[in-house]
Amino acid sequence: MKNRYTRREALEMGLGAVALGASGAAVSVAQTANKAAPKPESTAPSLETLNKYGQDLETSLILRTSPIAVKMIRTEAEIPKEAFRPKRDGKYHIAQCQAFGMSRREGKTVAMLKEDHWCPTALMAYGMVGKPENMAMFGESFQSFETGKYVGTVTAPLKKATFMPDIVLIYSNPAQIRAMLLTMYGGGEEQVSTHMFLPSCGHCVVDPIQTGKYCIVLPDPGEHQRALTLEEEMIFAVPQEKMAGLMTGINGRGFSHRDRYMSMLPDFEQPQFYKDMFKSWGLDAE
Repeated sequence: MKNRYTRREALEMGLGAVALGASGAAVSVAQTANKAAPKPESTAPSLETLNKYGQDLETSLILRTSPIAVKMIRTEAEIPKEAFRPKRDGKYHIAQCQAFGMSRREGKTVAMLKEDHWCPTALMAYGMVGKPENMAMFGESFQSFETGKYVGTVTAPLKKATFMPDIVLIYSNPAQIRAMLLTMYGGGEEQVSTHMFLPSCGHCVVDPIQTGKYCIVLPDPGEHQRALTLEEEMIFAVPQEKMAGLMTGINGRGFSHRDRYMSMLPDFEQPQFYKDMFKSWGLDAE
């Protein structure tokens, strides 16, 4: 007897993705979706849980670099003792996007205070300095924190961060971003903002903290040139309070990018609502 699927399961089948079961046999996403999903955590995840999320994301999405824990700090006392401070420890300056690169590729905890910066946009976006009256040179206006509210940032790989982040940045390709977006049932457009123009260091930090929304950000030319961000990489920014829900979707609903492969088959198995629609139009459905 053929199964009849709910609309949600049918939509998942319509994606044409296939997962591999424990035995190695092909299992449709609709089949994996029949498993009861874990309930989202009702309270904020612990630091230990967030560390585990970092490892799970790397595995399930096949990420090339580590998700980054980002914390805005109000005093130097919040800086972890293991943090690298570019001017103090390296005797040089870097841009914020380069600090992101050090955390996600080299596994470093990096603290960036005003004196460490070598690019003006993060300084303005994070409220460490005021914006000039003429912003035309930057192409557009961008959101900023209140001037003087924060003294800097701390970043580290999420899987080994020793501090609670405000947001998590996941550098990912479009297919990996799609896997994360598929965790959002209904109203996804209202949960996600998109930023295609500079500065990426501002949009990926300020906007998700201020709005509480996921943000998809296109790395700007400076980040590509100076921080070695790959041409296919985009930034998926996740407010800390949304991490539990995101991970529930990835781990509990079969949306792991790792467990999907492509297959171009004629007369592929249609979900039931496809068949019903085709029959109503007088088209073949079997």
